[in-house]
Amino acid sequence: MPSEPSKELEVFDNPQVETDYTIRIEMPEFTCLCPKTGQPDFATLYLEYVPDLACIELKSLKMYVWSFRDEGAFHEAVTNRILDDMVKACSPRFMRLTAEFGVRGGIYTTVVAEHKKEGWESSLPVELP
Repeated sequence: MPSEPSKELEVFDNPQVETDYTIRIEMPEFTCLCPKTGQPDFATLYLEYVPDLACIELKSLKMYVWSFRDEGAFHEAVTNRILDDMVKACSPRFMRLTAEFGVRGGIYTTVVAEHKKEGWESSLPVELP
């Protein structure tokens, strides 16, 4: 197999460090295992972040997400762990991770975790007519 799952997140220099801008990434193929039953859990992860000095490299993100496939994890724990790992890798000004888990026993779960760099304030949204 040419690629392997990895917990290593690579970054690259932010090409527009002086500007607040938002990067949005959708990851529709996240899987992990239910720690109680061992059955697979499926989720779509939505990442939104305002980078500071570094941005997350997408191929490493794909390998990182893949690395959870055989791990047991509660939805709340895995969402916060992923956010913590990404914050550690790139130290963004702001980051939000939304994990929308598929139905299990008639229940859908959505977990939202956020990080805001100390001292950073978002600009007000522009409302157009």
